[in-house]
Amino acid sequence: MEENDRKQIRKTGRKPKIDPAVHRYSFNLNDEDNAKFLALFDQSGMKVTAHFITACIFQKTVKTVKINMDAVEYHEGLTRFFSQFRGIATNYNQIVKLLNTNFSDKKASAYLYKLEKQTIEMKELLLKVVALSSEFEKKYLKKE
Repeated sequence: MEENDRKQIRKTGRKPKIDPAVHRYSFNLNDEDNAKFLALFDQSGMKVTAHFITACIFQKTVKTVKINMDAVEYHEGLTRFFSQFRGIATNYNQIVKLLNTNFSDKKASAYLYKLEKQTIEMKELLLKVVALSSEFEKKYLKKE
């Protein structure tokens, strides 16, 4: 029985690659060049340095990703603002319904007039936000 066990080939582990990379090269960099290399590697967004180096050597396209932190912060602030704005709109609808159901026409119209003035002020503020957003996009988010 031992002879049968020896002849039986067990297929475990990783499958061998069709074209394995067996040629290795080494190079040294000084501190300044290494800093430049690491900056380029970080901008590329690649995960493996070997893939980045081969892409650079064989002049494959290397994508670089630049994250504008001002734009990220601006986007977060704008998102928070519009979520608050949606909350105000919900409250606005609820107030109008309550005014119409619980108050007389004269009293409800007086409160609605005050609410209308506040709405006009909010509209002006929103127009300023839209203008500032378009100005920000023109200055800092230039699409090339």
